[in-house]
Amino acid sequence: MSLGHATVAILAKELKTEFRSRELLGTTIVFVLIVLVLFSFTFDPTSSESRRFGPGLLWLAFLFAGSLMLQPSFLREQTNDTLAALRLAPIDPFSILAGKMAANFLFLLLVELILLPVFAVLYNIAIVPVLAPLVLVLALGTIGLATTGTVFSAVAAQARLRELLLPLLLLPVLAPVLIASTEATSGILRDPSDLSPVWLTFLAAFDIIFLTAAWLFGEYLLEE
Repeated sequence: MSLGHATVAILAKELKTEFRSRELLGTTIVFVLIVLVLFSFTFDPTSSESRRFGPGLLWLAFLFAGSLMLQPSFLREQTNDTLAALRLAPIDPFSILAGKMAANFLFLLLVELILLPVFAVLYNIAIVPVLAPLVLVLALGTIGLATTGTVFSAVAAQARLRELLLPLLLLPVLAPVLIASTEATSGILRDPSDLSPVWLTFLAAFDIIFLTAAWLFGEYLLEE
């Protein structure tokens, strides 16, 4: 089976598994909504303060969403030892990672798009005029989050203290992505809007580097 067909098959499996139960998506959306509401009532920001602090709070909420959604990526395969069956299948090992990356990207992006209107209302920020560049930054940042999260989830799934190991591995690597995404979002929400191409270039380069590394070392990442 080709890399593309195998990736689509893994993606379809992940989507069916999640949308059959909807446990992970539902829990994540509720949790992050609570975080945004608590931040809003705690800081009670003005419109100008929201433009300054809102992007950081928004990406912090997305980080919480990622920490909830990325952990189970490979833990699900441990129940019936299905990861071993996938490794024995006549497919490129990277297709397993690619399918799970694509699924995690779609799940995270769905959560983010649901949260954006809530963020705009709570923090009194107009996002419709800047929606296109904002979605672009969300997509690039989310690719970085989903790619690194899936890779380190595969590594942590084989460890005993997997619940503690994933944040320890993931957060230092994600720091540059979160900083770049926050700065880019802050520029978009500024009045007047000013999106620096430096942050977009950085996010795109980060995504390409990690996707290439996952492709090169995918077989080793899935070994026990």
